[in-house]
Amino acid sequence: MPRRSRRHAAALLALVFGPPALAQLTPDRAYYGVNRPIPMTITVPDGADGEVRIDLFEPGKTEPGATAPALAGPVDLAGLFPVLWQGPSPRMRYAQLVVGGEQVGAPVVIQPMVTPPKAVLIDPATNRVWYTDPATKEENFKPNEGRLVWTTEPPAYSGVRAYADQHAVFVTSLGEIEVRLRPDAAPNSVWNFRELARGGFYTDIIVHRIVPRLPTGHPFVVQVGDPTGTGDGGPGFSFDLERSTLPHDFGILSLARSADPNTNGSQVFFALSREGTQKLDGRYTAFGEAVRGDDVLLSFEKVKVTGDRPDEPPMLKSVRLIDAPPWNKRPPALKRPASGPAKR
Repeated sequence: MPRRSRRHAAALLALVFGPPALAQLTPDRAYYGVNRPIPMTITVPDGADGEVRIDLFEPGKTEPGATAPALAGPVDLAGLFPVLWQGPSPRMRYAQLVVGGEQVGAPVVIQPMVTPPKAVLIDPATNRVWYTDPATKEENFKPNEGRLVWTTEPPAYSGVRAYADQHAVFVTSLGEIEVRLRPDAAPNSVWNFRELARGGFYTDIIVHRIVPRLPTGHPFVVQVGDPTGTGDGGPGFSFDLERSTLPHDFGILSLARSADPNTNGSQVFFALSREGTQKLDGRYTAFGEAVRGDDVLLSFEKVKVTGDRPDEPPMLKSVRLIDAPPWNKRPPALKRPASGPAKR
């Protein structure tokens, strides 16, 4: 594609996905088939000086696994990093632009599109799969007594999904909570949430459920994401439970669901303590961690409730997406203190 056309395409993408930062690595599209080029565009501000390169990181690593020099303008990421297609197995990576030795712009998430395992509930006593009789509406056993099992088929590897990493800012009537989304822990859940947020789904919704304390005394959850405010509403679709590597703890954002594990949708909850929510690990999909707004999370615990229903429900006014900071400037997750305001 000629340079002018490529830049025009990048400008159109900016209208769809939001304006790039002053310096940014921008995918030309979201999806790339396996063993094909991965075209992106490097934007470097006028007057910027120094070598331009791209570093490739794996989740949890502070040093890049690979690095390649580049120039402003069109670039084929697969050409720079053959390991993306030739590696031993598909894995999540982040591509970070570096200009003059300084990381700039949000990292680009490089997510392999691989057939995920599917969750089913099994009766530990009989090994029967859980189901609800469509005629009688009766369950063959109580789902909370079931054992969660992941079934797998030979996975298909279709290619990668690429997009600029972003944080989610929950704008509530009690203040803002900024969440670092974790596609490395639950990539499909992050993508679904981003699409709902980008489309304005989370606009003027009440916080319909708050459990400030369990009978054990441990703080539990704050739940939101149902436009009806009843706890039964959603986006008009559901998707399967995704196995997450992120443990529940103070400020962790996770997907709410019904008894059926494969009924994830738009409802989400913030965990309020590790002690109260650790039993949710592996059974609910954690996909983000709060990095700002500790006082707001704690303020939800002070809302008066009847049962788990707020007497005067706080509002979720909106969820906006903002560019994530560069790889080496990622903020730490919030930690709940023994007393007083939460500390980073």
